[in-house]
Amino acid sequence: MKAYRIFSPAPIETNPIFRADLPIPEPGPGQVRIRVRACGVCHTDLHIAEGEIHPPVFPVTLGHQVVGVVDTIGPGSGARVGVPWLHWACGICEFCRRGEENLCPDARFTGFSVDGGYAEYMLADVRYLLPIPGGISDEQAAPLLCAGIVGYRALKKAEIRPGERVGLLGFGASAHLCLQILRGWGCEVLVFTRSKLHQDHARELGAVWAGSVSDGQGIGGRAGKFLDKAVIFAPAGELIPFALEKIRPGGIVSVNAIHMSNIPAFPYASLWGERTLRSVANATNADGLEFLSLAAQMGLYSTVQSYPLAEANRALDDLKHSRFNGEAVLSVS
Repeated sequence: MKAYRIFSPAPIETNPIFRADLPIPEPGPGQVRIRVRACGVCHTDLHIAEGEIHPPVFPVTLGHQVVGVVDTIGPGSGARVGVPWLHWACGICEFCRRGEENLCPDARFTGFSVDGGYAEYMLADVRYLLPIPGGISDEQAAPLLCAGIVGYRALKKAEIRPGERVGLLGFGASAHLCLQILRGWGCEVLVFTRSKLHQDHARELGAVWAGSVSDGQGIGGRAGKFLDKAVIFAPAGELIPFALEKIRPGGIVSVNAIHMSNIPAFPYASLWGERTLRSVANATNADGLEFLSLAAQMGLYSTVQSYPLAEANRALDDLKHSRFNGEAVLSVS
């Protein structure tokens, strides 16, 4: 089978992902084989490719927003399923027992700890497969499996209530889906992004305001109206003090990023007033089931840029340089 693997991290402009011809994998106990149809391209894939986060071993096949069909004989054979970031959790640690398997210290992750979906076939743990709702195409479903699920968890961790005024900082795959959810909840959404392309996209999806951080200096404080909540998607540490300054006392900032540049020092006054700063780590199986049901109910639409599997490097390069709206999806079959 064809698989596109990273053997050593390097700037994506140098095309560090290479094709490898591998045997079709055979599932072990508790696993199924997936015939991959589509795979979303996530910023986490870019972090791995460029060495900002480090998998246990190289080479590794990237990709953790996988839509495919169960290919092996047995229960579930022929079913269309999604394979998310969380590949496996121990099930016995204190976190797993609390339903927080996303925090399991021994957890394994798709396209990081194990080979992922930049390939024609892959293996998955049957416990963490997600059924894809009917009526959602493979290409539309792929972004839901990480950008959507983890974005949904970020909204939950920000404890957003219907009708609140919410800021989204960074506007890519996850934020463009979260904006649609927030509009469905009747929230007033402001989007902070440097990209004019992304600003226009945010307005098209219902943002009441979209601009850069410098454009938004008048929001909050004595001179303007505070945000109730904020969610940070861009991996830029300097956005954290900015977001804290823009939310009201008692507000929450959640950070939807697996990797972020260093956070600069900021005065305690920015946090004071019972403001909360909260990170978002991975997602649970329950998050996935809840979100996919919500996505079907609300009719969420993924803005997608399609690429053939062989152009994984180009898709990640375009992601890095914000050349498209929404999310890149690799067409595998």
